[in-house]
Amino acid sequence: MRVIVLGGLGNFGARICRALAQDPLMECIAASRSARDGPCSAALDLDAPDFAQRLAALRPGLVIHCAGPFQGQDYRVARAACDAGAHYIDLSDGRDFVAGFADALGIQAAAAGICAVSGASSVPGLSSAVVDCLAHDFAAIDEIQIAIAPGQQAPRGQATLRAVFGYAGTPIRCWRQGRWVTAHGWQDMRTLYFDGLGARWAAICDVPDLALFPSRYAGVKTVEFRAALELKSQHAALWAAAALRRIGLPLSLARHAGWLNRVSDKLLDRFGSPNGGMMVRVSGARADGRSGVSTWTLTAPGGSGPEIPCMAALLLAKRLALGALTVRGTMTCMGLLTLDDFAPYFAQWAMRTAIDAR
Repeated sequence: MRVIVLGGLGNFGARICRALAQDPLMECIAASRSARDGPCSAALDLDAPDFAQRLAALRPGLVIHCAGPFQGQDYRVARAACDAGAHYIDLSDGRDFVAGFADALGIQAAAAGICAVSGASSVPGLSSAVVDCLAHDFAAIDEIQIAIAPGQQAPRGQATLRAVFGYAGTPIRCWRQGRWVTAHGWQDMRTLYFDGLGARWAAICDVPDLALFPSRYAGVKTVEFRAALELKSQHAALWAAAALRRIGLPLSLARHAGWLNRVSDKLLDRFGSPNGGMMVRVSGARADGRSGVSTWTLTAPGGSGPEIPCMAALLLAKRLALGALTVRGTMTCMGLLTLDDFAPYFAQWAMRTAIDAR
């Protein structure tokens, strides 16, 4: 199967291309506006007027869209994949993008007879698989808490920073105590403890799970997602910038993502580590009526954290190539993968996982 990876030279796209290049079932083409046309690469600009025609000329069997940030993007790439008769997977963590995907593309994808999946990333691809696993031990779920803790020295993509800066200080709809309330990006800090990493400050972030999980897990009263930077000084600076935006100061943080990333590389990385992690906590009533809490943790050593957002897309691509994923139409990446499906990738990157049920 020929796979076109859009953003194939970026932080996540390059990782996906390296993994697919080792699979004999795949012919991988890394596509980017800065790439040169060649046997394994293609110059392709998502904003070009002839983008759809140029994509179709590459004869894709599958398009993997890694060219973020997805916040504010439209569905032109998915529509172009449909027009080309190619399956589609994206790594979007953009809340509105993922939540609106099925309604926007459903008719077109069904007519094309292709499988189109949005959110094949850490959220909601992996996070929903973890919650599905933990939910088996509960008769009713009251609260879902998710947190990601990146290592300071782990590679950061500029698109990721642009996404983070884009919603810092902006209003975010959150499901708390059974009703929708307004929080603000990178505010409401708490201290969380991560296995193998220790205590970190963590602040509210806007992800698809906040919109999708209240309806997916019937009866859940609270859904939260937080991110925990390793350096308190960096986290405090982002919190302060978000607070200034919250009160109306027009700070355009996203457009400065490039040089801020370079400054972080040169000045701050020496004070951090390459180790990151993730935590998913589910609480509620167990089958016997007792209150309980189950916590899944992941520790990613040696800068391997950026491999995590790539795993769901790689798993789905493999299944499509094998003919094992037969569902067609549009869907978010929930219910397609189990936590056990991710285990080989966790082992490959020496990631440690554990579940603590109390």
